[in-house]
Amino acid sequence: MKFTTRSRYATRMLLDIAMNEEDGPVSIKDVAMRQEMSIKYLEKLMRDLKKEGYLTSTLGAKGGYHLARNPSRIRLGELVQALEKTEPCYGCDENHSCCPRIHVCLTRTMWEEASKAMYQKLNQFSLADLIRDTSLCPKNQPDSVPPRI
Repeated sequence: MKFTTRSRYATRMLLDIAMNEEDGPVSIKDVAMRQEMSIKYLEKLMRDLKKEGYLTSTLGAKGGYHLARNPSRIRLGELVQALEKTEPCYGCDENHSCCPRIHVCLTRTMWEEASKAMYQKLNQFSLADLIRDTSLCPKNQPDSVPPRI
């Protein structure tokens, strides 16, 4: 199973905003710079996240974005489902006729169960959990040596 760029970038963006909003609204330019992401892509994601109720915005010269919810109330499984338009990660269900064998498939139940388990696991984590774990990031470790590539 592979998460799309939308889910990965949105999680990083919300985490960045959560960690930087205490001084006021967070600008899209600052998020793009810190996260090394395209401003154009972030603009589209921010519109979607605002529509889904994850972000609010403030207009003006010192405007930007805030989380619309407390980080502890942002569950990662729900976030991924909102961004992926709740399509199953295995790609077949009654609403998507991707396979002519959908009604006789012997492996479909397994894929459905795997998808449910993945979202249940993701929902065990909130944005607040990720914020608490920032100290675990190798960049934040004392005397860390960057990995050789």
